[in-house]
Amino acid sequence: MDLKTYIATSERGTATRLAASLGVSKSYLSQMASGESPISPARAVVIEQFSGGICSRKDIYPDDWPLIWPELSKQRRKVVREIEATDDVQPPVGRAKSKAA
Repeated sequence: MDLKTYIATSERGTATRLAASLGVSKSYLSQMASGESPISPARAVVIEQFSGGICSRKDIYPDDWPLIWPELSKQRRKVVREIEATDDVQPPVGRAKSKAA
C-alpha cells in the first residue's frame, strides 16, 4: 500500500505519530505521501516498521527496492540457502571428523 493510502485509511492520529517517528513535520509527511518530497530509504524502513509492513519499502520503491535492499530479494535468499546447504555436507575446516563409538 502506498503511503498516501496508508495515512488516509488509518485511524485518526496516525499521521501525527508517524511524522514524529520520522522526525518530520506533519506537513512534510504530507508532501512525502503526495510525492512532492522524496522518501529516503532510511525513512522507508521506518515507515514499514511503523505500519507493521502494511506500507512496505517495496511499495515506496516499487522499481528500485531490489537495488537498495538486495537482501529482500527471494532469488538472493534462495542462492544464499543453496550455498549454505553445500557447506553442511563437509565438516568445518580444521576440525577432525567425529569418531563413532
